[in-house]
Amino acid sequence: MSKAQATSADSAPSHNQLDTKAQAWSALFSEPMSDLVKRYTSSVFFDKRLWQADIAGSLAHAEMLAAQGVISAADHASIQKGMAQITAEIESGAFEWKLDLEDVHLNIEARLTQLVGDAGKRLHTGRSRNDQVATDVRLWLRGEIDLIGDLLKELQVSLVDVAEQNVEVILPGFTHLQVAQPVSFGHHMLAYVEMFNRDAERMADVRRRTNVLPLGSAALAGTTYPLDRERVAKTLGMDGVCQNSLDAVSDRDFAIEFTAAASLCMVHVSRLSEELIIWMSQNFGFIKIADRFTTGSSIMPQKKNPDVPELARGKTGRVVGHLMGLITLMKGQPLAYNKDNQEDKEPLFDTVDTLKDTLRIFAEMVGGQLNPATGKKEGGITVNPQAMEQAALKGYATATDLADYLVKKGLPFRDAHETVAHAVKAATSHNCDLSELPLTVLQGFHPQIEKDVYEVLSLRGSLNARNTLGGTAPAQVRIQVARHRARLEK
Repeated sequence: MSKAQATSADSAPSHNQLDTKAQAWSALFSEPMSDLVKRYTSSVFFDKRLWQADIAGSLAHAEMLAAQGVISAADHASIQKGMAQITAEIESGAFEWKLDLEDVHLNIEARLTQLVGDAGKRLHTGRSRNDQVATDVRLWLRGEIDLIGDLLKELQVSLVDVAEQNVEVILPGFTHLQVAQPVSFGHHMLAYVEMFNRDAERMADVRRRTNVLPLGSAALAGTTYPLDRERVAKTLGMDGVCQNSLDAVSDRDFAIEFTAAASLCMVHVSRLSEELIIWMSQNFGFIKIADRFTTGSSIMPQKKNPDVPELARGKTGRVVGHLMGLITLMKGQPLAYNKDNQEDKEPLFDTVDTLKDTLRIFAEMVGGQLNPATGKKEGGITVNPQAMEQAALKGYATATDLADYLVKKGLPFRDAHETVAHAVKAATSHNCDLSELPLTVLQGFHPQIEKDVYEVLSLRGSLNARNTLGGTAPAQVRIQVARHRARLEK
């Protein structure tokens, strides 16, 4: 038998044509699988989303087999033609997905064999479903990571837009949810840009380790056929090949790593959601969220509920749960492939879907949407600067500025800290802000306090004084806005 006529002994059916009502391994067994077990073990109705990756991987594998003389040029041409028809059938909705055929791989292979006969059977030469599924998931996830990268960029652009519009708006900065120091609202928004930029960097790093080819590792030990795995990797745009066949078929680190990165990204979304929810409440009134992102109450007609941020906060727990599930799935598995790994797909798929949907809606909610009539963006978030500034005046937000003022007069910081504490106590007893205490009262706490202290004690003065790299001074915020714009426009 020539190379071109060879078939894989451990993967091709022994009967003349792959029966669409039988498994690829059915000749070994004396009784059919029960319907209950078919339903329990089947994955086709959730893993069929891998069909494009499966066909791409199969076409690259077939091209390599032909180049290596393992299958004939005629068989290669038949496989290409059959896959083109299957692609058209799936895209049109005409393809029949069969539970009996377990998964996306056998469904496509069975249909290919129906269409092109023995050439379809030869496609599986030199590979196993073990390395096939590992390749498909990597190819699919690579594409999804690229989409997520684009969505993270969109969200960052939306946040930068809001930041630029609100550089001069004063927000009470909190620690322990207590008023701490005044900050620029734009500066606050840019903190989330930094978070989501790190998320984008993590996704790019995960992509690098995902984009490695398992195909050609076969079931677990490699194959006796003269495969050119590097050729397949190049055809598929992958950065290299997995170097150990056992690890190649059993590794799911890339899925866990992706879900970990997605979980952290969702944590950042959840933190932003928490602030939007707090700021929107009547007790704060810092912002309004556009009606299209909120809902009403079935019983209280006055209510406008921030459902999108609340749901995103809840979905974060869902994604983190998937991470825990995947880690637990892998922790007790011996090498190499085990059926347990079928359970990696649903949590991975749901994580991808949840993250993409969340990023997409947040980019629009934060940045607004284009009004075709005016050609301008209509913001999803409306800021109330007056409410923010009034809140900043309630918590003695410039107390640290007074301490810094005294330090510059020569007082050790710890002594200045103690002096300002007495001043805050006096202002509290008079029910006024530090800036409202008469100069004579302030001088009673330290004789070197002069009239210029009132500029220091103003919210605007406090903001402008923090003019160091990474600080909240409007001049620094504008520098950061420009930096992010230049980065995001590349």
